[in-house]
Amino acid sequence: MAYLSEIWRYPIKSHGRECISAVKVKARETLPHDRIWAVVHEHSTADGSQWVACHNFSRGAKAPGLMAISANFDETTNILKMSHPNKNDLIFCPDTEGDKLIEWTKDLIPSDRSGSAKLIRAKASAMTDTDYPSITICSSTSHDALAKEMGCDLSKNRWRGNLWIDDLEPWEEMEWIGKIVQIGNIKFDIVEPVQRCMATTANPETGVRDADTLGALQSHGHQNFSVYAVAKNNGTLSLDDKLTLID
Repeated sequence: MAYLSEIWRYPIKSHGRECISAVKVKARETLPHDRIWAVVHEHSTADGSQWVACHNFSRGAKAPGLMAISANFDETTNILKMSHPNKNDLIFCPDTEGDKLIEWTKDLIPSDRSGSAKLIRAKASAMTDTDYPSITICSSTSHDALAKEMGCDLSKNRWRGNLWIDDLEPWEEMEWIGKIVQIGNIKFDIVEPVQRCMATTANPETGVRDADTLGALQSHGHQNFSVYAVAKNNGTLSLDDKLTLID
């Protein structure tokens, strides 16, 4: 039976990933501490007061080196630790020491891209790639099938998903659009597939582009991997929670 195998959050959009073992979810909200901060580039006027599209931010699609950042967020102290294979660790408070992050990532932004300007906090809604409070559900089986087609060992961290489900049929999740699934005690509306970008071509261990993930998806007639979901009720997700298709 399909079950929840991994839970991930991304405190700062496109800057670090963190694996957790359980999470409390509220109806029509993103995962707590998921993409509540983002780095605006020098040509953006975004200030966190409202949701804006991803092109306002420094992100892995334009700066693949960012994909190699990992994170550890302490909710009690509001302190974030960030690591990168080519850097000393950074420990800072995102709300008061954003300039430290801008300096730390400066050399990860290509010279022909807009430079990072400021770290902002979302005041209205988390800065996901959707204008609604989405949670991304991914299939480990679909990932493995794509990696096999490509003939390479792909890390699942390329997809920056929130919830990973094991023991599905390959690409089964694409048939859920418009339906409801339940994981543990939480029901989710499955809204639409996630259309993927150049960020997925970068190796999340090195930050170097090394795999044509988009070409592999295009061979299926699209650039979609995983699905956007919206929680319908409050509850708690834990590893090994079972998934069932409701309708």
